[in-house]
Amino acid sequence: MIELRHLRYAVVVADEGHITRAAQRLGIQQPPLSQQIRSLESMVGATLFKRMPRGVEVTEAGRTFVEKARAILRDVELAVEATRNNARGDEGVLAVGFTSSAAFHPLVTSAVRTFGVNWPGVSLKLEESSTPDLIAAIRARQLDIAFIRSPVEDSSGLTIAHILDEEMLVALPDSHRLASRDRERDTIHLSELAGEDFILYRRPSGPGLYDTVIAACLSAGFSPRIKHEAPRLLSTLSLVAAGLGISLIPRSMARLETQGIAYLQIALDTPLVAPLNLATRSAEFSGALKRFVETVRHGHGG
Repeated sequence: MIELRHLRYAVVVADEGHITRAAQRLGIQQPPLSQQIRSLESMVGATLFKRMPRGVEVTEAGRTFVEKARAILRDVELAVEATRNNARGDEGVLAVGFTSSAAFHPLVTSAVRTFGVNWPGVSLKLEESSTPDLIAAIRARQLDIAFIRSPVEDSSGLTIAHILDEEMLVALPDSHRLASRDRERDTIHLSELAGEDFILYRRPSGPGLYDTVIAACLSAGFSPRIKHEAPRLLSTLSLVAAGLGISLIPRSMARLETQGIAYLQIALDTPLVAPLNLATRSAEFSGALKRFVETVRHGHGG
């Protein structure tokens, strides 16, 4: 069987035009090299080198073989280098997912931007979807990592790392009676919203935020009157701006500065936060994935 060493022997002999000098360059003895060249010619079924009084001359068949051998050795070197770069996280493809609410958090946007600048050889594929769909994509190896808000009921084979808890705000039409409060100093108790129409992010898309809002309202003494459900958090804000109700959203969503909406802080005695988690497959961390996780943790100060 022809091995890579045979290809290297043939290339060096062709370059040197002399068996003894080629053996010295390869760090082996001349007799074994001559034997390996004869063995190679036998496997190929053609004479590759014409023996001359003062060296060797590459035959026509030999030139063809050496040319192809050089290409194969270059490809092997490139494959090894690409593999090393991938293992280090210098090259490759990283598929990153996020929920619609996580997409607007400054930590997420900063991590993606910083990673792209620091490791331009890694191609980022970004995907926005619901938490259940993101988890399914990670299990199916369509995604490497995802920013999610909701807890994962079946986390077998996954690593779910908690990154931070984000404050939530009340989003209400700017014509609402409560919108006249000082948005910087005044806070609102959830109990004051007992009679309001709520617009929530559809539960199958974001069970974590949905359940968190319901639980917080029940803790405040009322069951929220859910008037509308929207497939995306951006859609809930559109419905709020249209005057169809109020909603509770992560603070980072207020950065959108949607016209027609006022935001109020919720009183600190209300345990209402939106968690931000990182989901990955367990024990399958490529070099690029390790660097991305490090970028996220560094951006959070952890």
